Amino acid sequence: MSQVLKIAYGSVVVGIAVLALKTLAWWLTGSVALLSDALESIVNVATALAALVALRISAMPADADHPYGHHKAEYFSAVLEGVLIVVAAILILREAWDGWQHPRMIDAPWTGLAINLVAGMINALWCMILLRTARRLRSPALEADGKHLLTDVVSSVGVTIGVVAAVLTGWAWLDPLLAALVALNILWSGWQVMRHSVGGLMDEAAPEGEIEQLRVLISANAEGAVEAHDLRSRRAGRALFVEFHLVVPGEMSVESAHDICDRIETALHNAFEGSRVTIHVEPEHKAKHSGIVVL
Repeated sequence: MSQVLKIAYGSVVVGIAVLALKTLAWWLTGSVALLSDALESIVNVATALAALVALRISAMPADADHPYGHHKAEYFSAVLEGVLIVVAAILILREAWDGWQHPRMIDAPWTGLAINLVAGMINALWCMILLRTARRLRSPALEADGKHLLTDVVSSVGVTIGVVAAVLTGWAWLDPLLAALVALNILWSGWQVMRHSVGGLMDEAAPEGEIEQLRVLISANAEGAVEAHDLRSRRAGRALFVEFHLVVPGEMSVESAHDICDRIETALHNAFEGSRVTIHVEPEHKAKHSGIVVL
């Protein structure tokens, strides 16, 4: 089993454990703010399951119907996560409105807060693991899961502060107010997740930093060629697709040109694991005298 899938299974287990703790905290206190935290954890479990399914699909090899692979399945998971976040926010706002109209003091606040704090610490630790792994393995599904979990951690901190303030001041209206703020916070998170994922589905170019790295690698490993131009790239899940035109001297043999292409492809594969490189070789009179200069 790949490391990505192991992390995805771990997210499901952690999500269920945190949901159980937060539900217990809400049941003990009756706090609307803690209920909002528990509702967000339901979304965490659902999105962890969706990410797991998407990662299993994206790991499938290319076939006759999907010659470029199944990498984009991860983006669908992230879009689904954004939708579920919006649904959770609507549910929280409804509970907050009801709590605002019928404010009540919180029962057993310190026990509930202690349990919620433990859940928040587990979330914070797993969030760091998710984001670090997502960056290293370039996984949109894990990144979306990690970013949403980070929002959940921030929400938990805000909820804890608000519930403590409500208990100490006796202002019961602080509880539903905090729940409403949690809803607005996760709405923003959902928008960010969906915007990034839609960009991936629309074949946005790779980030500028990666494009510059591609230029440097091509230039440094194309000795014998004249130039490279028309560089294009796109991300599809963890895979990076790269294509460009490589201009070589007209008298160069096919074998020599092929050796240059092999050298460039090896350098790109080493720098970008899972990259797919397509090189179109052209004779010298096709040079545009622009693009990537060969060192």
